[in-house]
Amino acid sequence: MLSAIVFSDTLPKVKILKINSNTKNSKVMILVARTYAAFWNTGKEVYAKKALAKDFEDLNLPKGRKQGLQGPLDASRWFRSVVPDLKVEIKEMIIGGDTVVSRLKFTGHFTGKFHNKQGKGQIINFDAVDIYSIKNGKIKTNWHLEDNHTLLEQLGN
Repeated sequence: MLSAIVFSDTLPKVKILKINSNTKNSKVMILVARTYAAFWNTGKEVYAKKALAKDFEDLNLPKGRKQGLQGPLDASRWFRSVVPDLKVEIKEMIIGGDTVVSRLKFTGHFTGKFHNKQGKGQIINFDAVDIYSIKNGKIKTNWHLEDNHTLLEQLGN
């Protein structure tokens, strides 16, 4: 269970929180979503391993990404090679039933290499939405949408 996380004070804070009054275990759901956001905020794989279920499934798996826990781990490593100082904020979180919807803001600087282009410190600033189903205190599924158009413009493509 996630309540054993000793570093909860390092998890990203939620700016706006909306909870359906009939939702059970909302504290656990908030904690697991914040823990997964901490993975993207820091690149520390321990957060993803704490937040994602053993049978985690990406519901809109990007081409070339592995299904399950390995997919986000690989994606984070790759993206941090392009934007090493990547940070994420949780702008809004909506909780109902077994579902968490998070509106996220990703920021950083393009100092790595993307395709054949070397970054020169360009600002990276784009939004994403994640929709998680929570089972037994872990993220079982994730459907996500990133503003890739804005990101690609900032990467110079």
